[in-house]
Amino acid sequence: MLEFISHPADHVVAMKAGGVVTARELQRAIDAIEAAKKAHPTISMVAEIDDLRWMTLTALMKDIGYGLTQLGDLQHYYRAAVITDREWVKHLAHLEERLFRALEIRTFPKRERSAAMAWAGELPRGAHEEPEEDGYHGA
Repeated sequence: MLEFISHPADHVVAMKAGGVVTARELQRAIDAIEAAKKAHPTISMVAEIDDLRWMTLTALMKDIGYGLTQLGDLQHYYRAAVITDREWVKHLAHLEERLFRALEIRTFPKRERSAAMAWAGELPRGAHEEPEEDGYHGA
């Protein structure tokens, strides 16, 4: 099961994964990521992973294929917050952070869910529509 979670920042794609993830569910996530990339120069993601058991083979192949297509498009990604208490997920997230250096990936325990959501919602310096939000207050 892969379902979307609401997030106050519209440049953030947030979802929760548990049980078995199907290719159809994964395609909806990919479509949401692509829509966010079209609407915003930089996006972030939140993945809350609780009782994920596995992905169907088709979903796994789709996930790997999509991930490979994104290697040349990493400039659109800023942060990924992974919310989990599962040690294997934390290790996987740290491995992905080493592989995808352009994307800042951070894991949060479930008790720090609100901190993860806030962290993912931050924009990089210079990406705000209002200069004051980037720390500029005039000359």
